[in-house]
Amino acid sequence: MIRLFTALSVPDDVAEALARRQTGLPGANWRTVDQLHITLAFYGEIDERRADDLSIELERAATGGPFEIALSGVGAFGDGHRTHAIWAGVEANERLSVLAGRCRSAAERAAISIERRDYRPHLTLAYLKPHADPARIGAWIAEHNLLQSPPIRIDRFGLYSSVLTHDGSRYDLEREYVL
Repeated sequence: MIRLFTALSVPDDVAEALARRQTGLPGANWRTVDQLHITLAFYGEIDERRADDLSIELERAATGGPFEIALSGVGAFGDGHRTHAIWAGVEANERLSVLAGRCRSAAERAAISIERRDYRPHLTLAYLKPHADPARIGAWIAEHNLLQSPPIRIDRFGLYSSVLTHDGSRYDLEREYVL
């Protein structure tokens, strides 16, 4: 079994600019520069045969040519009274939404069941420990909410494997698809 997802990588200059913001929040497990990405679709644990089928189907998703996205603002995900993650937002972009939809459709054609939910593009900056102070989280978000990246050219996406380790997830690029 292999744990897979499709994602957009971010250029080094954008990743380094984000890394400079990753301070000042006790209880944050900040993502390293090589862990920063924008997920298109998460496929979960699948067997090797389905992974091969998915890889073939993703070729069909790699159409439409290059486009640009931009990061804008920050926020948090959580449930109830607990915040789980801090993220950088991605400005609304029809081409990005279409690409994410094509990656989801590739899973369906490869007979892979994936969770049904609205696509909310974001870049996870940190996962938060249960004891993270809500007031400090709010202050961090307020301090960084004006985040704005320059345009980011998207001309490819990747199929990544994810291995959960004691130090967090390790991502490996399995295949790249040029738009």
